[in-house]
Parts: sequence; C-alpha cells; structure tokens
Amino acid sequence: MLLMNTHADLNRPLDRSDAEMLGLEAARTVERFLTFRPNHTPTPLRALTHLASEVGVAAIHVKDESQRLGLGSFKALGGSYAVIRLVLEQASRELGREVDVSELQTPAVRQIAERITVGCATDGNHGKSVAAGATLVGARAAIFVHSGVTDERVAAIAQFGAEMIRVSGTYDDSVAEAERVCQEHGWIVVSDTSWPGYERIPGLVMQGYTAMLQEALQELPAAPTHVFMQAGVGGLAAAVAGHFDIVYGAKRPTFIVVEPDRAACIYQSGVAGQPVKIEHGEPTIMAMLECYEPSLVAWRILSRKADAFMTVSEENAADTMRQLATPEGGDPAIVAGESGGAGLAGLLQALASNEARAKLGLDASSRVFVINTEGATDRARYEAIVGRSPAEVLGSR
Repeated sequence: MLLMNTHADLNRPLDRSDAEMLGLEAARTVERFLTFRPNHTPTPLRALTHLASEVGVAAIHVKDESQRLGLGSFKALGGSYAVIRLVLEQASRELGREVDVSELQTPAVRQIAERITVGCATDGNHGKSVAAGATLVGARAAIFVHSGVTDERVAAIAQFGAEMIRVSGTYDDSVAEAERVCQEHGWIVVSDTSWPGYERIPGLVMQGYTAMLQEALQELPAAPTHVFMQAGVGGLAAAVAGHFDIVYGAKRPTFIVVEPDRAACIYQSGVAGQPVKIEHGEPTIMAMLECYEPSLVAWRILSRKADAFMTVSEENAADTMRQLATPEGGDPAIVAGESGGAGLAGLLQALASNEARAKLGLDASSRVFVINTEGATDRARYEAIVGRSPAEVLGSR
C-alpha cells in the first residue's frame, strides 16, 4: 500500500531543536566520538548496478550496516552514543568542569560511570547497543525484552553483562515496563522512542545515526533522488529525512517511509494526520520494525519531511533477503536480516506498480538510496529463509 503525505506542508522547516539535533555540527560530534571506539570503521556503500538496470532506475546504493561496530546493526551508533554522552554529562556535573570524550577511560570518569545504570526496552539491536555502551564506559545496563524477542537475540545482549528482564506482551509493553522500573530504581532510561516529556535522550540516539549518513554522502557519486527507509517507531527514518533535508534543502530527495503491513503505525499516523497507536496483530518476521506507536520526535519530523508512507508484506521482506543474498550480474552479495532489507523491498514493490512509479516520480533517471539496517541477527531464521548461512553468502562475494 502507498499513501502520499497530503496532511502537511512538506516545505515547513524543522523545529530548531530537531535541526540542531540532526545537523552537520552534531554529525561531526558523533564522528569524533567514534574515533574513540576501538573497533570503529566506516561501513561500505554498495552499488547494485545490475539490479538498478533490471528494474529501470539509474542507480541503487545500499549502505550496508550489517557489521557496524561488531554489533551487526546501525543501532550500534545510537544507543551507545547516548550512553557515552550521558556519562560524560554526569561526570561534568560531578567534577565541576566540561569532561571530554577523550577522558572516557580515566579513573575519575569510570568511578562515576560505575554508579550509573541505564535501561531500555528492545527488540534486540537497540538493547545490544545500550549494553555495549554501558560496558565501554563501565556502567551497568538493564535491558527489557518482550516475549517476541528470540533467545539468540537475548543472548547477544547478555554477553555484554546486562541484566536481562523479560516482559510479557509486545514491544510497547516492554517500553512501559522499562520506564516504570527505571523510575523506581533511579536508573536512566535510554530509549529509542519518545513520549510526552521524554525527548532529549531519544534525540541523542537519533543523532548517533548521522555519522552513518555522512559516511554515505561522502561516497555517493551523485545526490539521491529517492530514499526508501524502513521504520519501526520511526527514529532512523526521521534521522535520515531530517539530516538530508538539512544537507540538500529544497533539492532534498523524495522520501518514502516503509513498514511491515502487520505493524504500520507510521502509515496509519499518515492516514490520520497525527500520531496514532494501532492494535497489536499477528507478529511480523520484520521483528525490529514491529512497533505499534510512533516516537513523537520521529513523527514530528516525518510528518513534515516524508513524501509518502508505504507497507510491505512478509513475502516482500523474505524475497528481498534472498535477492540480496543471491544477486545477479556481478552485484555484491549482502547479508540482510528480516528488517534490514525492508527499504529495498519497498522500492521493488513500488517499481512493480505503474501507479506508484508515477506518484513517486520513479523513472530511468532515479538514483535510489537505501540502508541495510542489520545483518543476520537471528541466524536460524535467516538460514531458513535464505537457504544458506551468512558465511556462505559472504563467501560468494
């Protein structure tokens, strides 16, 4: 399904706070923080030249986040960055001076970090990032996971020493429980979704993603004309839409938000013209996108900067995983998890419809940018869908 955004003035500027959060200076700050991460290296931008020719566009470029910081997901940038920022801010308050990221491993800062506990709800990737950030600075982490999070994803978080707390119900139930328990214990909630009165920390999480976008922009041979970006609560999509609006201004690319048809809270908010919470339905294999209420910060940006909203099916997601794993015509093989290839799935679905092509202005001159947001975060499921292991896929590159 495709829905054009007709409720908002798409030329309306970002709020000042959002522009500062996602601007170029903020991106430079994130990039500097990354230089203090021992395993930091830019992720590759991959050109799907044959696929682009086959589907009738000029170019398709994929920013491949499947190996980001050894955590296998773009979210490695957000949660960890927010944790580091919060620890440095607390150290600055206690030491009575501004504490720089270069001092992160000093005894004085680590003693302060040891008294801090951060908590969050997660489908898997964000919690892993928060837990890894806590380990990096010497803080503690409590991660809340709902009943749909697989044991493999729980184990991937627990390896960082986090306290794992199971919550019955959905992702949204785990968000509410994380907020309640953290408030009760005096822990800091480091959420990637926002609600009334809680926006700054989710904003820091989104800010962390801007370094990835700057990497991509430095490598893209030409500015993209279209961006298809997957969404759960909308944080990544809003970060991309907002940052590209700042970079490109009036020449920004056409921006399309892509969601699972079983968990389309952004799409339904687009229908209503305001953020709405939808009912929990049948689970989606796109588990990292299975969210039922948008982040308020994300919606504020997307309501102004998303040109369209669309949904993709379970079959679309699985087909795209297989297509990325077994490319033709010399295109590189890419390991994409169930949620990772959803943006590309949206593009391919749109290109299959003459009506969608026309509405979105997709043609032979279009240059499309997407992000593979995660690798095989659930290997058993990946192998069941693709028919090969991630190692076998990468071995064919």
